[in-house]
Amino acid sequence: MKEELQNSNQFEELTKELRDTAWMHQGKCVSLDPAIFFPSDGAGVEVAKKICRDCEVRDLCLRYALSHRIEHGVWGGTSERQRRRILKQAKLLSLSQP
Repeated sequence: MKEELQNSNQFEELTKELRDTAWMHQGKCVSLDPAIFFPSDGAGVEVAKKICRDCEVRDLCLRYALSHRIEHGVWGGTSERQRRRILKQAKLLSLSQP
């Protein structure tokens, strides 16, 4: 599947999206204190995730965090632990496909 994606326009569009960070200025977080998205406890994580819940650039934000292996903070409505799980699942899926 990876080869199919690489050969498609989708891959080129996704790559361009991830390099272009203009979308960051459209996020609900842009006018908020960044510390909200780097909480020290689980309650803080839930507060940040709630802000992200209906953000129009949530998917782009998550893809950005995953592709850049951002380990800290809430990105795209996901915690650090959730992103690690997503990456682990993606790796397992790619390994299980011929």
